[in-house]
Amino acid sequence: MRQRLRQLRGIARSLAIYYRPGRRAALDRMHARFVGAGGLAFDIGAHVGDRIASLRRLGARVVACEPQPALAGTLRLLYGRDPAVTIEAVAVGATNGQVPLYLNIANPTVSTASPDFIAAADGAPGWAGQRWERRILVPQLRLDDLIARHGRPDFCKIDVEGFEAQVLRGLTQPLPALSFEFTTIQRAVALAALAELERLGTWRYNAALGESQCLAHRDWLDADRLRAWLLALPARANSGDIYACINP
Repeated sequence: MRQRLRQLRGIARSLAIYYRPGRRAALDRMHARFVGAGGLAFDIGAHVGDRIASLRRLGARVVACEPQPALAGTLRLLYGRDPAVTIEAVAVGATNGQVPLYLNIANPTVSTASPDFIAAADGAPGWAGQRWERRILVPQLRLDDLIARHGRPDFCKIDVEGFEAQVLRGLTQPLPALSFEFTTIQRAVALAALAELERLGTWRYNAALGESQCLAHRDWLDADRLRAWLLALPARANSGDIYACINP
C-alpha cells in the first residue's frame, strides 16, 4: 500500500510538471516542424502523454509506447477513447522478446531498461536521491516491427533514459524525422545513437536543451559538428533532445 501511494504521488508529480501551463505552445511549435494534420507520429517512452496531447492538437495520429504498467494505465485513462491514439504497453529495443525494466517509483520519468544509465547516475551531480527499487520484465518490440504494425511515421520521438541506441538498433530504414534524448552523464549513448542513424543514411541535426523546446542552432548541423557540440557541453547542461531529419 505504501509503495502504491508513492507511485501515485510520482505520477501526479509528472502530470503537474509535464502538463504545466505555458508549456503547450512551445511543444506544438516544435512538433509542427516535423508532422502535421493526417501525419503519423511514434512516441517511444510516452510517460504521461504530454507529447501525445501536442501531436493530437496538430492533427497527427499517434502510436505511444510505454512499458511502465502504471503509466500505460494512465495513458489509457487520458487517451484510450481517442481512436487516433494507439497505446502499446511495450518497451522498444534491438530485439523482440522481453527486457528488464528498472522502476523509479518516486520519479517514474527516469525509469529505465538500462543498468548502465543507473550506474552513470550514481553519484552524478543533479541525480542525488534517485532510486530504482523494482525490477520487472516487460515485452519488447523492435522499431521495425512497430512500423510493420502501424505504418512508417513522419516523426518518431525517443525518450528512454539511456536506451536510445538500443531503440535505433531495431530500425533498418531511415525515417523522415526523429528525436532522441541525450544526457551529459551518458554522452557515449548519444554518440552510439548517432552512429546507428549514420548507418541508415545522411542526416542533418539540431538540438534542444532541457525542456526548452527551442532549437539550439540557427543552422542545422552535420554529424561531425553535432558530435563536437555534444562533447563540448558542460555537465550542468544535464539533458536535452537531438533532432534529426534525413537528407533527401
